[in-house]
Order: sequence, then C-alpha cells, then structure tokens
Amino acid sequence: MTSEIYNEYTPTFSDRKLWNLPDVLRHHVRVRPDSIYLDVPWQQGGLRYSYQECLTLAESIGRNLLDNGCDPGDRVVVMMPNRAEYILARLGLGIAGLVEVSINVDYKGTFLAHQINTVSPHTAIVDPGFVERFLAVPEACSTLRTFVLCGADEDCLVAQKQLLQAGYQVQLWHQLTAHSSTTELPQVHHHDLAAIFFTSGTTGLSKGVMMTHAHIYLFADETKSLTRLTEHDVYMSCGPQFHGNSSFLAQYPALIAGARYVLQERFSATAWLQQVREAGATITNFIGVMMDFVWQQPETSQDTDNRLRCIFAAPTASSIVEGFKARFGIEAFVEVFGLTETCMPILTPYGVDRPPGAAGKLNADWFDVRLVNSETDEEVAVGEVGELIVRSKVPWTSMVGYYNMPDKTAEAFRNLWFHTGDGLRRDTDGWFFFVDRLKDALRRRGENISSFEVEHALLPHPAIKEVAVVGVPAQQEAGEDEVMAFIVLHDGATLDPEEFWRFAEQQLPYFAVPRYLRTIAELPKTPSEKIRKVDLRAIGVDAETHDHGPIGRKVRREVK
Repeated sequence: MTSEIYNEYTPTFSDRKLWNLPDVLRHHVRVRPDSIYLDVPWQQGGLRYSYQECLTLAESIGRNLLDNGCDPGDRVVVMMPNRAEYILARLGLGIAGLVEVSINVDYKGTFLAHQINTVSPHTAIVDPGFVERFLAVPEACSTLRTFVLCGADEDCLVAQKQLLQAGYQVQLWHQLTAHSSTTELPQVHHHDLAAIFFTSGTTGLSKGVMMTHAHIYLFADETKSLTRLTEHDVYMSCGPQFHGNSSFLAQYPALIAGARYVLQERFSATAWLQQVREAGATITNFIGVMMDFVWQQPETSQDTDNRLRCIFAAPTASSIVEGFKARFGIEAFVEVFGLTETCMPILTPYGVDRPPGAAGKLNADWFDVRLVNSETDEEVAVGEVGELIVRSKVPWTSMVGYYNMPDKTAEAFRNLWFHTGDGLRRDTDGWFFFVDRLKDALRRRGENISSFEVEHALLPHPAIKEVAVVGVPAQQEAGEDEVMAFIVLHDGATLDPEEFWRFAEQQLPYFAVPRYLRTIAELPKTPSEKIRKVDLRAIGVDAETHDHGPIGRKVRREVK
C-alpha cells in the first residue's frame, strides 16, 4: 500500500543557505568542472559549455553589468528566443545579484508596457528583432537606460542605430563576455530576490511574482526528486525560456543534479523524437497539448529507439499515457500541481500507478494545503471539490509577494493562506485531482491568459461597447481552453468577424487571440453589475458563434 503523502523529497543541498544559483553553480565547478552543462545542438552547428565555462562567462557577464551601472537587486528585463545566451544571461544575473525579469517574446503593446512599467528596469537584454516593440511604448521605457543586444550582427547594427537615436545606451552581447573586469561580485543569499515572473491576473493585469533564490531552488529541487534526476542524466527541453516549464522546471534542475541540459530552439512534434535521439535525452517535459501532438504523429518501428526513461507532463493526458509509455519505451510519467507563487505542493511518486486524472500527493514535509469553500474558507469534506489553499512550512520558499502590488498580495494571502483560485478534490488515498479553475483565468497552448487583459485589449475597437472573455474546453486532452469573446456592440454598429480578428492580432499575443466570437445583445450581470461568466460558459459555442479556426499560423508551424 502506497503512502497517502509524497515522501520522496530530500533536499540535494541540506544547508538552505546554499539555496542560491551562484553557490549551486560553483559547487559543480569544484566537483565536475569539465562536464558539459549547457548543450544547444541547433545553434551555430552545436554549442556546448562545461560547468567551468558557464561560470567563467557568467562572472564576466555579471561583472560587466555591474560596471555598466547595475546594482545588486536591480531588475533586468530579458526578452530573447531560446538560445545559449539566454541561459548564460540568467547565470550572469544570478551571479551578480540582479533580478531576472523574463518577458514573453510574443508580448507587445499594452502587454509589454504593463510589465516594464511594473518593474522599472534600468537595463534590458533583448534580441534586436524586439527593439521596435520597446520603442513603440516609450512611456513604459522611461526608466530604461541601457539595452544589451544579442543576435545576428547585421540585425544588432540596425537596432543599435534606432536605440541610439532614441537616446538609449547600447551594448552588444560580446562586450559583456569579452571585456575583462575585476569588479567584486556580491555575496548572494538564499533569501535575496532572484526573479520576477509574471502570472496571469484574474480581476486585473498580470502580476509579477517575486521569487527568492530559495523559492526557485525548491521548485527545481522538487523536479529533481520528481524525475529522479542525477548527474548521469540528459534533460532536454523544447519550451521557451521565459516559461517556468523550461527554466526552473528543466534548466535549473539539471544544474542542481550536475546533469547535462539540452536546449532546443522550439517544440516540433515531427522533430521531437529525432531530437530526443540525437540529444541522448533521458528526461524531457511536456506542457499542455505537446504530449497529444507527439502522440498523433505516425507510429514507426523505431519509436522505442531512444534513451528516455521519464517524462514530466503537466497535465498528463491520462487516456493515452499507457500507450505512450509502451510506444516510446518510457519508464515513468510524472505530474504535479503547483503555481509560480507556491512551488509544487502536490507531486506524483515515481513509477507508482495513479488513478486517471490524479495530479499527485501532498509534499507534506514542506507544505500545508486545504480544500475549502471559496467564499467561507471552511474546509470541505474528502471527495468534495474545494479551492486549494497553500501555506509553505519553510521560510523563503514561496513568493514574497506581487511586485509593486501590495493590495493584490494581501488579497492572495487571505487568512495567511495563499488562495490558488483552483478547484480540486482529494480521495481517501491522498490523491489530488484538478477539477476546475475558479478564478477568471484561462490556459491555452501552455500559456496562462488573463481574461481581463484580453478584454482590456479588445475594448478600444470602435464597434465594441462591452466584451467578456471566457474559456471553453479545447478538443485536446490537456486541461486546456479555447478563448471565446462575447461582444456587445454600440447602437447601430456592425462587426465583421475577419476585421475583428485582424484587430485582435494587432493587439494581442497570438495565443490570446480569441478563437470564437459571438455577438450578444447584453451581457448577463449580477445586481452589482458583475458579469456572470458562468452563464456565458453555459452558452458556449453555438450556431451563432464565429470560429477563427485552430490557433494561429505561428503555432501550427511550430508543432508540425
């Protein structure tokens, strides 16, 4: 009989004072300096960096950023596609005691402006292809002094000219790594702020989660335990580095374990198995529909020709998991339930059969959780659905708060518990099952989407009087949504669906563009004028709904 709790986690570093990126990296440089840590097979014919090389470059990057006006604790924006320099920048920021603020590469306009405004950075490390987006929101960039450009030389020269004309200082990436500096690096502590990761808002704009070094470490170390990751493993990830799934759930766990981390350019369902083979990957991860897309590829007699033993899939498509294991020769699928704010209080024991749909069991040594009535905070009975609330047992291992949003922080920690806004149930054996999102947020293609932010971006359309955005179930088995917009028009106005979608694509990241559009005479509301989205979800997709089709060209191209 299995335990009712997850009892497999023991910290890799027993001294919590060492739960910071510089100490972890330097430990492995002492133990395995010449072992390969970072492997980027697709870039420049293949780039590999040993633990020693990563430390040397990180120290150079960190020292030069400090030389150029950054102080420990300053926020530094990073906006780049997947590439080796992204990882090296992250290591350099950590070494220098600077705070990483990674921004989704599809953000622009109000989405981008909000996040920059929130953190007030002085420095940004960006791909030159994104420079025009920053220049398009000059008020949001008022605190920015310096841009570090990382990309093709010809693109950097064009962007450099644009930035200089706008009054910014500009450095090129090679200047951070090549210039010798003797600036003393700070002592970084486990309780120091390491990163601000933005998460979707519910009743407002996205919020910047303040993550200490210890918080990010625990995320990564739990993943190491979850996947039984060792120095002999190769962890491959295909997701974007601005996403936690590829950063503190893949790149950092490999670092803690002393393993090799393989970074792919992007996810491709058709190329995935070949990438796994060529990388010699023993562990990889899926998010959202990635698992389903791979499963849909034509089966071949060589599917088991790989070294994979474990896949971290959140959520796991339970109806195909046994077939997937058999087809590709996978030893174990593991899953969790967690949030950026809380780490992962619920994990699946390795190699243990679990009921269909189960997310895992409580990591009881490190977290308290309850399932409660979302209005009264009274605990619900076993088997009933309640809102998951979480409390960390160890200091500095959950978020410090939402950056520059004290009211949202206080709201989230009602009664000293973090309220997740997610509905779960627990069975008598201790398994937790995700049931529904109680908060007004959606999940699509692995991205968390704030309905408020989508509504905010659509309202400026001249024909739109009111708009309400809800999630409707996607066809794939991944616990995901499709975005549906209910529109109330101004008197006498008309709305051409194709024109609406052209407008939406200009205002929103591709993954947030509504798939479904439906005009409605009026939005259902409570006596206090709050929109009753439960009624809209009940209407759902009907004969009067316009369908834009599956999510846009970009994603279709990337998942072929």
